[in-house]
Amino acid sequence: MADDIGAPAKGSGAWGQAVAAVALVAALGVGLWALGETSSSNSDLPPARCSGGEPEKTPGKAGKVPRGVSGAQLCEALNRTDLAELLGTPGETAKTAGGSDGSVKFAGGKEVFNPSARVEFGTYTVTLSATYDRFPVAGSAAFLGNGARQRTVLGRPAVVYSDRTISISFRLDGSDTDSGPGVPARALTVARDAKDSGGSFEVVLWRADGVVPDDAVLLRVAEKVLPTVPGWTADR
Repeated sequence: MADDIGAPAKGSGAWGQAVAAVALVAALGVGLWALGETSSSNSDLPPARCSGGEPEKTPGKAGKVPRGVSGAQLCEALNRTDLAELLGTPGETAKTAGGSDGSVKFAGGKEVFNPSARVEFGTYTVTLSATYDRFPVAGSAAFLGNGARQRTVLGRPAVVYSDRTISISFRLDGSDTDSGPGVPARALTVARDAKDSGGSFEVVLWRADGVVPDDAVLLRVAEKVLPTVPGWTADR
């Protein structure tokens, strides 16, 4: 018997891979991590609580990757009580929820802090990530293929684009691991500040049935979740 795991296809994101090719950096940073919660379809079970990614108590020390919001904090912001309602599936219960503190290393040895969080329902999976680089979001649509659109969200430069998850299959004994194209996803990258001085937050959404998520749902989730992320202020 094999298990399937869905994750954004490009790890650090389509924006990240496309821009890296021309010495720029991406905004999406969602990977795989151990969520520490057991998936269940039993609606009588309580909603999943966030696991993993301990909150940052002190700034990054000298010589280490500069840090901002933690994966645990992103998970707390994303795993809100009305998330299923925002997704248009009221009554659904989150099966898993978790955060991860990671980083991305680029050519030249520069390492960028890239925390992320993920909440999974029966219908939707939602991820939220932050990237602490120096690259603006404005103009990034040019690197994200046809259909990527620049826009303004919450008063900040943003871009909406399409991505795709990776389907990973493996047997419980660890043999016969395989991967391939997963389901379509929609992603929204929003600048960390109104001046677009570098760095971004990103919300990614995909459906278990493979239907392309509605952008209205993606925007509704982002507009509710992002202002609750620690460090977000309306006038930044």
